[in-house]
Amino acid sequence: MKTLSKLSLLLFLILGGQAHSQGDELNGDSNKAVTKPNIIVILCDDLGIGDVRAFNPASKIATPYIDRLAAEGMRFLDAHTSSSVCTPTRYSLLTGRYNWRTRLQRGVQGGMSPPLISPDRSTIAGMLKRQGYWTACAGKWHLGLEWQNKDKSTNFDDRIEQGSAGWQVDFERPFLNGPTTRGFDEFFGISASLDMIPYTFLKNDRVVAIPTVDRDFPMMLHGKRGRTRKGPAAESFDANQVLEKLTDQAVAWVKERADEAKSGQPFFIYVPLASPHTPIVPTAKWQGKSGLNPYADFVMETDAAVGRILQQLEESGIDDNTLIVFTSDNGCSDQADFKTLEAAGHFSSASYRGFKSKVYEGGHRVPFIVRWPNQVTANTNCSALIGLQDLYATFAELVSSPLAANEAEDSIPFANQLRTSEKQSERQSLVHHSLHGRFSLRSENWKLVFWPDGGGFGDKIANGDWQTPLKLSQLQLFDLQQDPSEKNNIAESNLEVVRKLSEEMKAIIAKGASRRSTEGSNDVDVHWKYPDI
Repeated sequence: MKTLSKLSLLLFLILGGQAHSQGDELNGDSNKAVTKPNIIVILCDDLGIGDVRAFNPASKIATPYIDRLAAEGMRFLDAHTSSSVCTPTRYSLLTGRYNWRTRLQRGVQGGMSPPLISPDRSTIAGMLKRQGYWTACAGKWHLGLEWQNKDKSTNFDDRIEQGSAGWQVDFERPFLNGPTTRGFDEFFGISASLDMIPYTFLKNDRVVAIPTVDRDFPMMLHGKRGRTRKGPAAESFDANQVLEKLTDQAVAWVKERADEAKSGQPFFIYVPLASPHTPIVPTAKWQGKSGLNPYADFVMETDAAVGRILQQLEESGIDDNTLIVFTSDNGCSDQADFKTLEAAGHFSSASYRGFKSKVYEGGHRVPFIVRWPNQVTANTNCSALIGLQDLYATFAELVSSPLAANEAEDSIPFANQLRTSEKQSERQSLVHHSLHGRFSLRSENWKLVFWPDGGGFGDKIANGDWQTPLKLSQLQLFDLQQDPSEKNNIAESNLEVVRKLSEEMKAIIAKGASRRSTEGSNDVDVHWKYPDI
């Protein structure tokens, strides 16, 4: 934060002003005190960067409310998730730490998986709570819960369980080590992805309705794309009501907390939506609205949910002092039916290569918007490199919460970009991780991919290990400034760059942290096979 010179401080005091503490003032040239903002983070599920018109003018899907956010805030044009799939990104966002430093080094968790965030690990919610915030989560958790089973000898692991296994749980008893033990005052949502059991809403540490029936849902409405895992469900639960119910809760909390926010107690509401992830089930009101397919309809319905939250902020009179972040957990999934969308001229990854699950840009480059009226200049673009894990350090800086050495080890603040939209940031490199546990490293404009086919859907797997796809190089180097679509592998002609980035990757793993002047640790040995140059 900018400090006052002796002369300006003297003049300030003569005029009867009061010096503001760090975090109370965002704009260095402003004499107006800014109280700690309310913060809302909206995290969509499997929304591609090409699905939002503010980031892809050629998009065939209407997203007026997200576009409005962009027009009233700052678009980050080089924003990325740490992983190209669900659970890992959520871990990194909430903890400011790479997921692959934990036991989860490939894949995602199931709805019955044990907690991934350790009890002694600080989260954004916990950090903000220590700074006087009321904190809540409305949405898809997908970071593990400790279910109490009927048979104590039965334990779940991080694999996605078969639906029938869910009946081992005693749903009458509370689950342990959930969101309300990881920094959140209140929680309402679902345990994991909407295609995973159990199919019932959760509130704080209990299910809202006891599962009594087996149910499943179509992966895509009116499509021939299979069905979700069949398993325990509350009789009244339907997948197409989830988006509305999650939005209802977020809107209700905004309304309920408005008076407290005006009186000096800000709130943090994390809204990890379950859409437009599978099951792709837009409600009757939205079916056919896009003229494309159910996925596009579902994106439009998700956009409308964002609009409802914006409307409530305005009606509650707290719009001006609420910082909103809008983004997605990874790129679009091929479950969206790319063939149909592309035939209509719509490309969910825009011009980028790949999609959800891979370390190519389409897997982890996401829409990212920050709106904070009167503080972040409206309708601006920022080309600085950022990752979702950087939200932790950024919020900590804005509320004057110094980071401990073992806190948010891979989070680098971009608060300065909010002030100026300048390109240069503290972050110089960023590690990406794939569904199958493969890595790539972004360093300035260079990107080195350490696996032949992006490490996601479509990779060949044999005997539990990975085969090398034919006709693809083990190491792929791209210059994203010249080749943002990652079409030209220039590794062989830039071996010194390959060696430099390889050593940088090894150091990031070995140090256990990527934030400057920070020493961390990996919880387990990191699985990483480096191909020979």
